[in-house]
Amino acid sequence: MVEQPANVDAAVNTPVVVDSNDDGTVAQELELEHMRSTLEEAIVETRSTPLENRPRLPRIALSKRNRAVVRALNPMLVTYLEASRDLCETDSNSFGATLAVCRIIGAKVSTAGRSTGHSSAIPAWRRRIDDLKQRIAAWGKRIRRYTERSTRFNQNRLFQRDQKRLYESLERPMVSGTGSAPNQADTVAFWRGLWSEPVNHSESPWTEVVASQCAGITPMDPVIITPDDVAEAVRRAPNWKSPGLDGLHHYWLKGFMSRVYNLFDEISYFQETFKPASNGFIVCHVDCLGESFVKLALDDASKNFT
Repeated sequence: MVEQPANVDAAVNTPVVVDSNDDGTVAQELELEHMRSTLEEAIVETRSTPLENRPRLPRIALSKRNRAVVRALNPMLVTYLEASRDLCETDSNSFGATLAVCRIIGAKVSTAGRSTGHSSAIPAWRRRIDDLKQRIAAWGKRIRRYTERSTRFNQNRLFQRDQKRLYESLERPMVSGTGSAPNQADTVAFWRGLWSEPVNHSESPWTEVVASQCAGITPMDPVIITPDDVAEAVRRAPNWKSPGLDGLHHYWLKGFMSRVYNLFDEISYFQETFKPASNGFIVCHVDCLGESFVKLALDDASKNFT
């Protein structure tokens, strides 16, 4: 956990809710303006930073001061989330808000990209895989050496006993490349006869039996994901478990509840927009980080999308 520095900005020490006197109102407005400018700078900076070059976010103390800062930034983040075009932009705005919180409370943020932090450290699973590869290569060499030695021994014995059989075993069939090339018209006619002619397949009787048995099955009702479902899934997630590629811990998803409802809207848009095709697959184009990906998912998998 990151300890709070002693010289945190005095404005942060100001409670989020203050009395309605003049001094308190001015201090509150100045503090909110400072938070708003810090949030905007962090979001703009995050948008221009590649995913692998994002800084490593620290774990912050679960203090009242830090929670007050998160609650104060929550309504400011709504404006950016409502203008998000896709999940990638929503994630970028959330990371910018997290970075703004760390800067306001004075938490130390690593300026180096997350990809450089583990460049010198080799994971244990990779070391085990490399060790197994080396063992397999050593066993393969031992098998090849044994095979070569056995072949030489058998050939020497055969040479001493029956040279004719040895020479016959050493002969290789000669592959001749002579001959006329296939005619193009014949080749086209051959493949056209395979793929272009209509074929009447014989349907087995069991297919009709299965179709009649499945006719009375009631289709599964569509699963409707509500904001409460998303909030419950987020609530059960560990706070500081290792983040994914975006570098965001679950704590920030819990703190910025406005992001939870934004995720609910985008999930609902996904379910309503991308309907299954006639072949049972869902085809959708996802623009993320400047690249276009085509994702295929089964209809049942899309119903369980959480």
